[in-house]
This record gives sequence, C-alpha cells and structure tokens, in this order.
Amino acid sequence: MAGISSFTPAQIAEAEHHLDTPSPETDPKVDRLVNELIGRVADKWTMLILEELNEKGVMRFSEIGRAIEGISQKMLTQTLRLMERDGLVTRTVYPVVPPKVEYSLTALGESLGAAFCGVWVWAERHLEEIEASREAFDTRD
Repeated sequence: MAGISSFTPAQIAEAEHHLDTPSPETDPKVDRLVNELIGRVADKWTMLILEELNEKGVMRFSEIGRAIEGISQKMLTQTLRLMERDGLVTRTVYPVVPPKVEYSLTALGESLGAAFCGVWVWAERHLEEIEASREAFDTRD
C-alpha cells in the first residue's frame, strides 16, 4: 500500500482536523450505516481494491486481480459486486469478444478513500506507541 503519501495535503489536513475534534451526537440511522460500512470496507480486499483504483483509475478485472497479491478470482468478484452495490465502483461492460469489463471508482468511492486518510494519519501519529505496546505484550510472561 502506498501509505499516507498517496493522500493530498488537503485530505491529510481534514483527517487531522477530525482526529482533533470531539464527535457530536449522531443519528442512530447514521450509526447503523457506519457500522455496516466499516464491516464492509474495513476488510482488506475492499481497501486494497479502493487503493488500486484510486492510484490507477480505470482497470480491467484481470488487472485488479494481478495487482492485488493473494486475492482469488471468487473473492475479487464478490468484493467488486458489493462495492458496485454500495455505489463505490462503476462496472462497464463492453460488447466485444472476449468480454471486456472495466472498473473505476465513483465519486462516492473516491470520497471513501479520502475518509480513510484519517486512519493513515492516526497510524503515523501512534506508530511508536503501538510498536512498544506490541513488543511489551509479546515479551510478557
């Protein structure tokens, strides 16, 4: 993964602002949607596909599969279908033989990638603390 350097300075500034601002009360419908989306997009395949499409733009199915190490064709198909259902990617089928199918991020998908910039900022801020905590945990009796 490209890391924090793949985000724009504006995205990083916005993520830092959100990390430093207390959360207001939220609507229960929004809470449910956030929980559902986190469950969907926090899986490694969705995030890796988001990042590949963000970096490369339009990609064919086979290109995405080659770019993401370890993903099976079945998992790639399932993940792309869920992403399309949620409006994160656009699937374009061309009427040629052999079939040509391309995927690209929608504006919604791009905005979700930008929203996860906060995770990169947080990880960068707390890297040493997390590493120290892991080391302490791994060496305890």
